[in-house]
Amino acid sequence: MRIVKRICSYAARQVLGTITHVATRDRVAALTFDDGPDPEYTPRLLQVLEKHQARATFFMTGEAAQNHPALVARIAQAGHAIGNHSWDHPSFPLISGRERRAQIRACAKAIAPYGALLFRPPYCDQNVASRLDAFLLGYKVVMFNVATDDWCGQDGISIAHQIERRIQPGSVIVLHDRLSDALEEAYFDREPVLQGVDILLQRVGGQFRFVTVPALLRHGRAQKEIWCQETNVELLNNLRAAVGPGRRYAQTNRSQWLSHLRDLLVEIQPR
Repeated sequence: MRIVKRICSYAARQVLGTITHVATRDRVAALTFDDGPDPEYTPRLLQVLEKHQARATFFMTGEAAQNHPALVARIAQAGHAIGNHSWDHPSFPLISGRERRAQIRACAKAIAPYGALLFRPPYCDQNVASRLDAFLLGYKVVMFNVATDDWCGQDGISIAHQIERRIQPGSVIVLHDRLSDALEEAYFDREPVLQGVDILLQRVGGQFRFVTVPALLRHGRAQKEIWCQETNVELLNNLRAAVGPGRRYAQTNRSQWLSHLRDLLVEIQPR
């Protein structure tokens, strides 16, 4: 029975698991940036990356990508990877399955033809139903194993220090070149991220090679976990959007995932 449970657990991780890092002895790591592109900060970030000969992965929102198509092309042409971060950054467990799939498809259209089949859920919020949606659309879900507090006012030195303490061969690091929403107006300033990345690459650029997520996956075995993060509705409702009024969410019943699955079955059945 114990062996059967282990086999089932392994199979579940392989099919529905979320990538957090890569098992490798090679001294490589992946910088990833969420919520962009941003017309002010992203071009300057590209300059920092180029100065240190680093490559990164940009998980873009479709809305931002559609507003700045030339910047999307510039990122791809510089050798960076582009992933899907939804259309306008809602919490996926708090919207319907139909809307989740529409969000992913709309973003894919906006980042085409440069988008890889890599997805990162907004706020890193995920439940079984939302993970299944991404799986059925052909996406690998990529989270991370190194995070910073770059979204809530950390300075550049602190951001660099947090990463430097935790980075290991195969690490996936999450940062933001833009914020879709924030707790305070001042947090939309991405200058500390630019400073932090520059400091980090100066300190460890000789010890690690920074590559895209697709390149990192070729260096070893993807490490996966069943990532189901509880959604903090109160926190989300206190966020201010970068543009527009922002979303407000009602407290949801966990049983709603059943109705989401029913909607999915209706949508994908042959016609």
